[in-house]
Amino acid sequence: MGTVFSKIVAGEIPAYKIAEDDRHLAFLDAMPLVEGHTLVIPKHETDFIFDIDAAEFKDLWGFAQQVAKKLQKAFPQQRIAVAVVGLEVPHAHIHLIPIHQVEDMNFKNPRLQLTGEEYAEIQQAITNI
Repeated sequence: MGTVFSKIVAGEIPAYKIAEDDRHLAFLDAMPLVEGHTLVIPKHETDFIFDIDAAEFKDLWGFAQQVAKKLQKAFPQQRIAVAVVGLEVPHAHIHLIPIHQVEDMNFKNPRLQLTGEEYAEIQQAITNI
């Protein structure tokens, strides 16, 4: 296990967790495009999302859907966009991004610089639903 995401799964690196089960984890992006930008990962490290076994792939997307529904309740005036890019970290991950317009999910946009307190508030807003 070598990726930063695997270290988050192992508890070696802290993260603002949104949801977790035995095979998946969702947490706030450390360099978010917008408030609520969440990453959904399989706990098993796989670089390319399409290399995941078909049943596991389906389960990952089902878990992402559950997380997206939480985000939609926490950010009711926004759509929840989905992106799979796979360049930043060699560990399969799905971006769930609350957006007002398509430009909100442009990965060339400056990333937010949030404080720990701001992350904790966003985490609470999502997880207390």
